[in-house]
Amino acid sequence: MTNTRKPLELQIIEADITHLQLDAIVNAANHSLLGGGGVDGAIHRAAGPELLAHCKTLGGCATGQAKLTPGFRLPARFIIHTVGPVWHGGHQQEPELLASCYRQSLQLAEQQGLHSIAFPAISCGVYGYPLEQAARIAVTTIHAFSRQAHSLRQVYLVAFDDRMRTLLEKTLSEHAR
Repeated sequence: MTNTRKPLELQIIEADITHLQLDAIVNAANHSLLGGGGVDGAIHRAAGPELLAHCKTLGGCATGQAKLTPGFRLPARFIIHTVGPVWHGGHQQEPELLASCYRQSLQLAEQQGLHSIAFPAISCGVYGYPLEQAARIAVTTIHAFSRQAHSLRQVYLVAFDDRMRTLLEKTLSEHAR
């Protein structure tokens, strides 16, 4: 019997993650899961007050972990909330914790049987993670996970601006070599 499973496809896009009609989008959340600035605030605003009410029941989230909620008023069916590490120079397990954010989010998507997911640049805003290192961790972790993906077919890395999109595209191209 031949394997007809379609491989996981990783794409880089520049977009507003709150407008994507996918199975899940990932929220670069804080520990409380109760909203904040940047991507987190935008997702909470777009999803509506039901998201905040639901997140209050979850008891927060540890760095490197992920939790699932409905998408509420978003076009995405689900939101996967993950807490990235704050950059402290790379000596406090930041690379491992950032990779865990991607891995845990992908595992939750797989457990739900989802086909598509979009990630923002986790920890690259106020958490201060160096963009080049964060891009490399994102691409490497997603590619490593693709070998065990069954339901997931499309993964998007969503850039917040042209500079980040170009960096992600370069990183993906280098990884493919």
